Amino acid sequence: MTDSKRRVPATRAGATPAGRRRLRRTLAAAAVDLFVVNGYEATTVDEIAAAAGVGRRTFFRYFDAKDDVLFANHDEIVAEMEEYFAAANPAREPVEVACGAVGLVLDSYAADLDVSLKRFELTRAVSSLRDKEVATVDRYQRVLARYLRARFEDQDDEVASLRAAVAAAAIAAANNHVLRRWLRSGGKDDLTASAAEAFALVVDAFRPDGETAGEETTVVAVMTSATPLREVVAQVQAALRQK
Repeated sequence: MTDSKRRVPATRAGATPAGRRRLRRTLAAAAVDLFVVNGYEATTVDEIAAAAGVGRRTFFRYFDAKDDVLFANHDEIVAEMEEYFAAANPAREPVEVACGAVGLVLDSYAADLDVSLKRFELTRAVSSLRDKEVATVDRYQRVLARYLRARFEDQDDEVASLRAAVAAAAIAAANNHVLRRWLRSGGKDDLTASAAEAFALVVDAFRPDGETAGEETTVVAVMTSATPLREVVAQVQAALRQK
């Protein structure tokens, strides 16, 4: 057989990083559609795999359970956030950098509006999926806090850890506020403008106005990641005014 007639071996769909990303997203899209049509509880892993054109074993190569598939790109976003931090100019305001990193979450939702809207409705209706969503937000928040803690290394350890945790919670709250408002609008709101406005509020709130050289300013606020953005900003600004 001549070289021109020699058969080229087929490349497995998940053989490359790009192929794996595509397959994960294909599985996610198939799962979302089946969850919407048949219901989350009634949909099986075998049905999701078949709809995506793969076998059951391939599904479990990518996900541990069917609730994981709804957040298929979660690990990718965390990796992108870490890369964003590594490439950031160390002279930039740390909270501003952290806001830019969490913006990658918004970008991922905007990149696939149909899946994002369906996922939003599903997480509101299915408690186990809502719990999964809360867990993903918590992981983003911990990534932010870890970066901020490293950037606040010139401060006392306890102060730096607390400041990083509070700032990360505020950034996560701002992100959730913008994302949910955008999803409730059916993706019609200007996501970029809303995010810029919200994150600017957070950056301003954590900027210690009037701080002088050699004078430490510590802002402590305790709230959940579900706290509305305006309340987050109001509490932090009030604390700053009292310093």
